[in-house]
Amino acid sequence: MRRILILARESTKIKELNMKLNFEGFTCIIAEDANNLVSRTIKQNIDLALIDLDSLPDFSMTESSWIQSQETKPGNQLPVIVLIPRNMLHKIEIANNIDDFVVEPYDLSELVIRINKTLKSTDKSINGDEIIRCGDLLIDTAKCEVYLEGKILSLTFKEYELLRFLASNKGRVFSRDVLLNEVWGYDYYGGDRTVDVHIRRLRSKIEDVNHSFIDTVRNVGYIFRDCNWSQSLETTNISNYKITTSNLSSS
Repeated sequence: MRRILILARESTKIKELNMKLNFEGFTCIIAEDANNLVSRTIKQNIDLALIDLDSLPDFSMTESSWIQSQETKPGNQLPVIVLIPRNMLHKIEIANNIDDFVVEPYDLSELVIRINKTLKSTDKSINGDEIIRCGDLLIDTAKCEVYLEGKILSLTFKEYELLRFLASNKGRVFSRDVLLNEVWGYDYYGGDRTVDVHIRRLRSKIEDVNHSFIDTVRNVGYIFRDCNWSQSLETTNISNYKITTSNLSSS
C-alpha cells in the first residue's frame, strides 16, 4: 500500500481528500508543517507528498528541510504534487522539486489519476530500470541494496541474487532446477535443497505478518507474487500461470 504525506492544515476539504485517497487504496499521513519532515519521511516510508498551498500560504518550496527530504528515500527522489490556487501559480516557477501540480478547485478523480501517473513515472525514472518495487519492498539493483518500509536489509549475496531474479520475473513460476541454474550456475553440484534453504532464510528477512512476497507452488517451485495478489498460490489454481522448468534461454 502506497503512503502519501499530505502537508496541509486540517479542514473539511482535507478530510474529504483523505477519505477519497483511503478509498483508492492509499494510506495518508496529514501534517500541518514541515518540521521533522525528514524523519517522518524515513520512518513512515512516504511514497509521495501532496502539498496544499492554499492552507499553507507561508510554506516555502525552497526551504532546506523540504529539499533535504528529497534525499531520504532510496534513489534520492520523493514525488511531489502541489495543490495550488491560481493566484499562487508563480510559486511553481521557483520550485525545481515539483513533479506535478493541480489548480484549485480540483477534481478528486483527476487528482487520483495524477498521483498514480506520478508514482509510476517516478518508479521508472529512479536509476532508470534499476529499481524493482513491490509494495513496501524496494530492490535497488544498481547498489545491490534491498529496503523494506524504507529500512535497508542485510542479505547475503546469494539471497540478494535469488530475490532479484524472482522479483524481476513477477508472476512466473520457477522450478528449483531453474533457480539453481540461474542463481548458482550450471557448475553448482549442490541439490535443489539449497534453493529451499535460501528461500526460507530470505523469507525470514523480507516477510512478516504484514508482508508476503514469495509463494511456494507445491511439487513445482517458487513464484514472486504480483503485489495485488491476496492469497497464496498454495491454495490457488495455478493452471493459468506459466511454469518454467528449464532454463530461461530455452523456455
